[in-house]
Amino acid sequence: MKREKIINLAVIAHVDAGKSTLVDAFLNQSGVFRSNEDIVDQVMDSNDLERERGITIYSKNCSIMYNDIKINIVDTPGHADFSSEVERIIKTVDTVILLVDSSEGPMPQTRFVLQKSLEMGLRPILLINKIDKKDQRAEEVVDLVYELFLDLNANEEQLDFPILYGIAKQGIVQYDLNTPSENIEPLFETIVKHCEVYPDLDNEPLQMQVSALAYDEYVGRLAIGRVYQGVIKEGQSLVVCDSLGNVRNASVSQLSIYRGLAKTRVKEAGSGEIVVISGINDISIGETLCQDRDHLLALEMIKIEEPTLSMNFIVNKSPFAGQSGKYVTSRNIKERLEKELEVNVGLRVDPTESADMFKVSGRGELHISILLENMRREGYEIAVSKPEVIMHRDESGMLVEPVEEVIALTPSEYAGTVINKLNQRKGVMVDLNEENNYSKIIFHAPTRGLLGYRSEFINDTHGEGTLVRRVHGFEEFKGEIMQRTNGALISTETGKAMTYALWNIQERGQLFITPQTPVYEGMIIGQSSRNLDMEVNPIKNKKLTAIRSSGNDDAMKLVPAKILTLEEALEFINDDELVEVTPDDIRVRKKGLTPYDRKQLMRDSKV
Repeated sequence: MKREKIINLAVIAHVDAGKSTLVDAFLNQSGVFRSNEDIVDQVMDSNDLERERGITIYSKNCSIMYNDIKINIVDTPGHADFSSEVERIIKTVDTVILLVDSSEGPMPQTRFVLQKSLEMGLRPILLINKIDKKDQRAEEVVDLVYELFLDLNANEEQLDFPILYGIAKQGIVQYDLNTPSENIEPLFETIVKHCEVYPDLDNEPLQMQVSALAYDEYVGRLAIGRVYQGVIKEGQSLVVCDSLGNVRNASVSQLSIYRGLAKTRVKEAGSGEIVVISGINDISIGETLCQDRDHLLALEMIKIEEPTLSMNFIVNKSPFAGQSGKYVTSRNIKERLEKELEVNVGLRVDPTESADMFKVSGRGELHISILLENMRREGYEIAVSKPEVIMHRDESGMLVEPVEEVIALTPSEYAGTVINKLNQRKGVMVDLNEENNYSKIIFHAPTRGLLGYRSEFINDTHGEGTLVRRVHGFEEFKGEIMQRTNGALISTETGKAMTYALWNIQERGQLFITPQTPVYEGMIIGQSSRNLDMEVNPIKNKKLTAIRSSGNDDAMKLVPAKILTLEEALEFINDDELVEVTPDDIRVRKKGLTPYDRKQLMRDSKV
């Protein structure tokens, strides 16, 4: 087998910096696509949710050829909730392209992914993207990145990083701001010049570490990782070991590598290659595949960040249960969660005292809500409790909780409101800068206090602010934090909501439903304008009389309802409420559907 020259690289950045768009340009300009092939934008974001939300959730691989060098590219997530994906991928690459927005500059997640890369000893390539923006400040951003490198204790070799400028959307990268380019050739040249091809270690004993997992309906669990040394072959018998000394026998039933966007089955793969293997169904992240028991070369296990948030997934028992869902039983939910655990290593599922309830823990609201959204689209029905922050005790026995760094960018006129709200949520302001009538506010706030804050922030800044969060660490428990201050509008009846009833109810708060929406007793149909719950009848209709004044019906104008998304519903609920997730609807309800049930639950909670 002729050995290929290989360079593995990852594209790392903050959310929406243009990672997936840059990978598109790589693929388009390296001849991966045929001339007659339909090409979609963000081709690596293959999941429907990724396309809709414009974010990368799962890291993915592809490869391109540049001259005689094969470049394996990994497109990584930028959102903090998927940081466990990023950490593992960094171990499989030889260099990283650090993508930074020419206007925004380095953001919290930029810091996180860069820190991981520097710790691994990688020498990044800096690409300042979106230099066509009117408010671009590329030269200032370069200085900010230098400061970030110094802050993260980069060594001299890492500080000597190449700097490129580009517009990923147009497939352009240039060596400096004043030298126009027509393609991304300067980036290809820089990669080859800056990063040496992987050394030929084919004659050494096999060593491959599993850095990612996938699942195939036909062959089961797939292990993805880089061959550090040696050659791995299809049908080969080998051993699986970890850094704790555990060893077991295994064999490779299928072996694939990436060519373009496709997985291509091969007979063998050499050192430096990123491979996908099947046939080892109990394989886990961080385990090392070795040649035999005489050549155990276990690498240090990959540390996965601990979950910070948990929710209870409960069998849906509302009056409308089973109307639209295909999978509604506890067995269905258990099997689906077990399947998710095969590949989603940042997730944890624990049984509870009830067979109908599972405690699901993840890295944040988005991490778990993406799972819920996927399950909903697959036909599952679930009731979900309010997210709870996972507390820990440190070595001295002190109760500590996760604290996040929050960067709020808002028009200066709303800055006072944002600061006041974050102070109420036990946040501590770290920095405040004002430029061009915009304020950049940096807070350290407990995750507990940030639950439900995003939608409030959007309202407070009239949709003009941006909010970015990342886990900063653990600090001493901050004490009680206020929950939602407004009560709920609770339906007292079951039926279809009527315009006449909603017209009367809307004076008491913000509606979540429209006329003809099916409702049931105990369902929350809106947010009360006061700090207490109100019971309302949304199905009451106007009485028909012989004499009707013309024009009265025309005057019944309803204020547009706020239809809650899944994330907004999870942010809205209190401890005594649930979100009912079905394929067709997202509903909010009280745990106790009748007034008697609610009083009973309140008594039980005080015991």
